[in-house]
Amino acid sequence: MLPLIIISVLLAFTSATPCDTQGSNGELLLSLSKSLLRSLEGQGTLPNPSVHLALRLANSHNLAKESEHLNQLKNHFHNDIQNSLSNSQAVTGRLALYAMALKSSCYDLNTITFTVSGARETLLTHLKRQMEQEKEHIAFSHRPLTNYYQYSLGTLALCVNGIRVNNHVSNKLIKATQHQHFTHGDAESIDTFAMAGMALQCVKEAGSYVHNAAELNTALAQIKQKLLAARRPDGHIGNEYSTGNAVQALLAMGTPVAECAASMEAMRTDARGSKYENPMASSQILPALHQTSYLTLKTKECLDEDDTLVLEPIDPVVVLPSGTTVTVIVEVVMSSGATAQYSVDVPKDSSLLEALELLATGNVGFTFEKETSLWGPFLSAVNGELARQSDRRYWQLSSDGTALSQGISDYKIGKPQKITIKNSTY
Repeated sequence: MLPLIIISVLLAFTSATPCDTQGSNGELLLSLSKSLLRSLEGQGTLPNPSVHLALRLANSHNLAKESEHLNQLKNHFHNDIQNSLSNSQAVTGRLALYAMALKSSCYDLNTITFTVSGARETLLTHLKRQMEQEKEHIAFSHRPLTNYYQYSLGTLALCVNGIRVNNHVSNKLIKATQHQHFTHGDAESIDTFAMAGMALQCVKEAGSYVHNAAELNTALAQIKQKLLAARRPDGHIGNEYSTGNAVQALLAMGTPVAECAASMEAMRTDARGSKYENPMASSQILPALHQTSYLTLKTKECLDEDDTLVLEPIDPVVVLPSGTTVTVIVEVVMSSGATAQYSVDVPKDSSLLEALELLATGNVGFTFEKETSLWGPFLSAVNGELARQSDRRYWQLSSDGTALSQGISDYKIGKPQKITIKNSTY
């Protein structure tokens, strides 16, 4: 009898560990929320709806700052989408995140409109139209106008806002799961599997998919198995930056919290080691560490919220240059296969973006252009050659043969290395 009692106690302790919102885990959650709040201060880029989502799905709030950020979204982010719509650009992902951010603040989406060609229509009407365009593009080209990650986001945003998702739209996502179309370049995209899982789970719970319920269940089972199979020995699912979405999806699909304990601990370890300094990365792990997912937006109520999250004043930190430089070899591989190599000495711990800027000012024939995104700047052109989403091309980055999981402003140069920039397709 005694061994059974001991086992029961151990199991109870194990199950409780990921649920610990007191002590060090609770302090970490507050620290992540505070970091996201600080990222809103003096930001020179567009307000980020993903950051707003994370703050609103957390337990502790600073309602004044969240309200201020919501107003920024309704102005600056709204205007950015309006400009894109006016220029007939695909904005499925941004519309979806905007819709979910508004929903997280219990805002009436029927009051949010965009005007295109003289017609004024609501945000959700535009999102539905974007999804129809994506669906039609899949029908004749076997891929979305944007990508399956944005397509999944669009499906999820409609669903959590109580909009019935067209069966043909959700069926395209089911078929893409069956045929394993969730790839980025040559690799499977764990983020896309995760977002598709949340979207299809929402459709299932809404009871709106009438084509073939068994087919929907099979797709969800395939996604769940794919996420579980992608778990590494260190607990990450895919990589450090896909684990947050993956855990959200697993929880949404009914996986017990205890089964995600290793992945949650991996994210906690990364967070304590300042791995998620990029606000976009933090915004995707915070809901997972709160043991929730974007699906909870369906029943989100903004009542009696904890308003105790306060930012303490901090002294500015001055980082002095180390005086140490490292040599970086930059290899550029064009779409034709032609290559060029350059060398530049940069201060140790410079970002890759800073290294490229130094190289470009050295008058050695290297040039580049960048564009902004919610993840930060990304390369759009190198040596005059474009890599555009409309052409399904991107600049693939690797260091000494290992693909980079961070963006050009986040990746730090800590040692001599060879950076390869390759024009690739997805």
